[in-house]
Amino acid sequence: MLDSILKPIDKLINKVSMYRLLLYYLVGLLLIAILFSASGIMHYSGLDIAISSSVLVFACWAVNKVLASIFRAPLNPESSILTGLILALIVPSKPTGFGLLFLLAVSGLAMASKYIISYRGKHIFNPAAIGVFLTAIGPHQSASWWVATSSMTPFVVLGGILVVRKVRRESMVFSFLITTTVVTLIYAITSGASAATNLKNMVLNSAVFFLGFVMLTEPLTQPDTKFKRIVYGAIVGAVMAPQFHIGHVYTTPEAALVIGNLFAFIFSNKIKLFPVLVRKYAIAADSGEFVYAPEYKISYQPGQYMEFTLPHENTDSRGSRRFFTLASSPTESDIRLGVRFYQDGSSYKHALINSKPGESIVASGLSGDFIMPRDRQRKLVFIAGGIGITPFRSMIKYLIDKREQRDIILIYGDKDVDHLAYRELLELARDRLGVQIYYVLSGSNRKSEQLDYAVHGRINGALIKKLVEDFNERTFYISGPLAMTEDIKRDLSDLGITRANIKVDFFSGYA
Repeated sequence: MLDSILKPIDKLINKVSMYRLLLYYLVGLLLIAILFSASGIMHYSGLDIAISSSVLVFACWAVNKVLASIFRAPLNPESSILTGLILALIVPSKPTGFGLLFLLAVSGLAMASKYIISYRGKHIFNPAAIGVFLTAIGPHQSASWWVATSSMTPFVVLGGILVVRKVRRESMVFSFLITTTVVTLIYAITSGASAATNLKNMVLNSAVFFLGFVMLTEPLTQPDTKFKRIVYGAIVGAVMAPQFHIGHVYTTPEAALVIGNLFAFIFSNKIKLFPVLVRKYAIAADSGEFVYAPEYKISYQPGQYMEFTLPHENTDSRGSRRFFTLASSPTESDIRLGVRFYQDGSSYKHALINSKPGESIVASGLSGDFIMPRDRQRKLVFIAGGIGITPFRSMIKYLIDKREQRDIILIYGDKDVDHLAYRELLELARDRLGVQIYYVLSGSNRKSEQLDYAVHGRINGALIKKLVEDFNERTFYISGPLAMTEDIKRDLSDLGITRANIKVDFFSGYA
């Protein structure tokens, strides 16, 4: 039942980037608010909302452009526009007099924080949160969080669920929502207040959903592993509770997020790079590898991913950012990306394939839990679909370089032999480490017929059971298209494999 609901949702949201989905969501909320204002539901004027939103977006864009030039940083207008839209939904819409000065001040502080309060070029705080936090300390003008009203809440929740589903941060947001609910109820019960009334106000008239769905999930200010993200959500949720206070000082939603950002900064990686393209070449039909030289050698675990920003002209709906799993191994000094291209691919992919040696890209947000277990005796099955082979290239290259043997079965599916990437390295792993390899080919050609270890068909539960005799003793790693990973997860569950023994790579789309 759940799968039948999620499949069309995933198909819809996979057509746009996370940032473009968030853009549509925020603009939609503003349009709904203006409509409600015209209907008398909202107390703010629709004209004021429109003017304030325009001022905030333009101010954030302009300040970001100026600061990017001063600090010689790559310009990313998409980020500044999103910050302006978030601010438009949480600060008072009063675009005259002092209200206008406040709009300009909060925009300036939000954008300046990205460049000034940063470490190695990576900002520490959510720009919108730190912007309103600082204005509350200085001119004592705080955020009103006007989007958190009973009339707007249903739309905040519906759109927010799509955002959370897109970024696969359900556990972090769930931790946040559960913690703030529990803490709110505890304060209500211990103070003799009505628990039902407090819970109703939290759901219908608080910033909990907007902050949790929109601001908590910002990639660059959240921790880098699932466990840390769950703790992060719990910290923000606890401090977010309206009754939470230290002495006579009560926290605000923005203060709660700033505190959480500090936790994420202290306990997560702080990497932001501007690696330069060294070379690019084909690794299979429709697939290429891009090799970048970073400013310094970074430390990471095989299977982790980073966000890569590539500003380019005529950006389409998928935006200028992508998450790519690193195909390189920590034993290598360069950064390698394995990328598949399509005839009707995105503007990002076209810009990437047309990039020239010497040009740089922005790499940040090193993260991911798709890593090998510490227990070297655990039996593993790697299942790859298409260019989903990239994390396994990282892992296998690492094992070869470290001369570390593990019991691994690799099942790699694609159309035909011409589309199989990194075959030379995989064969080396078979010879040196004893990795068992099966190529599962859905099409056929002469080369495929002559290929050793080839199996014709598609990867499914029946095939896995046939190829992996001791499947119930192994941990499965799956990387590939979203539909494929979901189908294989379901097949493995039908075979009795527990969720703890199924690991899925974060994969944000192929376009």
